[in-house]
Amino acid sequence: MRQDLTHIQQWIEPGTRVLDLGCGDGEFLQQLREQRGVIGTGLEIDPDNINGAVGRGLNIIEQNMDEGLSNFPDDSFDTVVMAHALQAVHYPDRILDEMLRIGRECVVTFPNFGHWRCRWYLSTRGRMPVSRFMPYTWYDTPNIHFCTVRDFEALCQEKGIKILARDMVGNTSREPLLASVWPNLFALTAIYHITR
Repeated sequence: MRQDLTHIQQWIEPGTRVLDLGCGDGEFLQQLREQRGVIGTGLEIDPDNINGAVGRGLNIIEQNMDEGLSNFPDDSFDTVVMAHALQAVHYPDRILDEMLRIGRECVVTFPNFGHWRCRWYLSTRGRMPVSRFMPYTWYDTPNIHFCTVRDFEALCQEKGIKILARDMVGNTSREPLLASVWPNLFALTAIYHITR
């Protein structure tokens, strides 16, 4: 399981209602259900992922986040999770508003495009970075909004979103400390626990 998903679990209370936006094949929701006893619902658009999640016995809704989340009433979940999908939606600011309307608390993770390796790649090669972590070329990437730690925190401040906690994931055993001290430069993945 991805490292950001293991970090998220600390912020999800046992037995709560969780909505996982862009849940993929449901591996994370299944783990939450088995280890924390959550009542989980997943939202996914990819048919193969939906089949995988349904095969795990999960409650999955086929829905495009970009078309809104108006089918969910206010405060219908304790926690709304969106892991590694913020950069792939057309209107990330609107999605954040909807998440905070639907859930008391939210957890958002995204790849930090301010990471030093991205900067180095751009400055030395003059091309968009391609790596094991981000294996897409500029023309076939699902990422349409490149975001840094500072960008996300500025958006939260602009919208009056309260950051309850944040965690940064580096890509080496040395980098967690560096990612915590200088997140915009050393965090590979940013993880935020937010509320209104």
